[in-house]
Amino acid sequence: MAHSSVLQSALAALILVGVSAAVTNVSAQNRRLPNPYREDPHWATIPDGVKPATIVGAGSIVGADPAANGDVWVLRRSDPPILRLDRSGKVVKSFGDGLFVQAHGLTVDRDGNVWVTDAQFKDGKGNQVFEFSPDGKMLMTLGKAGVAGGGTDVFSGACDVVVAANGDIFVADGHDDNVPINRIMKFSKDGTFIKAWGTRGSGPGEFNLPHSIAMDSRGRIFVADRGNNRIQIFDPDGRFIDQWKQFGRPSGVFIDKNDTIYVADSQSNSKLNPGFARGIRIGSARDGTVTAMVPWVETDPEKSNNAGFENVGADVNGNVLGSEVTSQTLRRFVKR
Repeated sequence: MAHSSVLQSALAALILVGVSAAVTNVSAQNRRLPNPYREDPHWATIPDGVKPATIVGAGSIVGADPAANGDVWVLRRSDPPILRLDRSGKVVKSFGDGLFVQAHGLTVDRDGNVWVTDAQFKDGKGNQVFEFSPDGKMLMTLGKAGVAGGGTDVFSGACDVVVAANGDIFVADGHDDNVPINRIMKFSKDGTFIKAWGTRGSGPGEFNLPHSIAMDSRGRIFVADRGNNRIQIFDPDGRFIDQWKQFGRPSGVFIDKNDTIYVADSQSNSKLNPGFARGIRIGSARDGTVTAMVPWVETDPEKSNNAGFENVGADVNGNVLGSEVTSQTLRRFVKR
């Protein structure tokens, strides 16, 4: 028994050393990562009639995705929630007043249509996925308004959505703490349910809040499994491929047409994800290499209230769009 205790103590010490070394290596990596961007502080103004007057303080910004012509679609938690900004940051389209309980996820499909998720429900509305034309016409809804559950026609807090080249729709579902459902749901282009995969947990194919979802050029599904400090990768049928932890504690994930991956980390600290700092990590969706980082200026790194970049996008020129929910700010970073 004494010999066994000695072995267990030695093993525990080795594990502790290994963890400490890993944390040190990650911290060193974060310090070494270059930041090839500078902030454009004067970008994006909102005209009279769309209040408030600027993007800063414009209601919690929860998403920004590019349009094909260089415009940017923005989602926020104040009316109007859906904004289209041209290259100069001027609002050229807005719609969606009064529609959402908690606007959460935004994506633009290959046809230019805008998809938005609502992650909460109240008074008979919310907890749905919406498709809009670029002119603001509602084209499709998924889920039942104001209803939560684990069935095939309802959500348990629709976090985010992405649309494949063939029109298949993938929804990251699981933001409602009252419904123990964490999964990815797949629908055909006409909204017919195809399948779902995932349960709450920490193993391969399990999730602890699938907060964001994206797709690379090969059709692989990237899920920001935030509570497990990792990105999980699946094929379109839900088969597990890999998991990446080098991008931090992911709140948002975006992949551009060149398979550059942008990951927003709004929560990492010494308790939630030791060794990682908050910011936007940038790398390759092909091999998982992390090549750059836009740091977030830490005010209180021990807080875990998303006081950093919770969502991320990039425009057609590769400029990075970081959304801060708590400060209600959309920030654009341009290449130096």
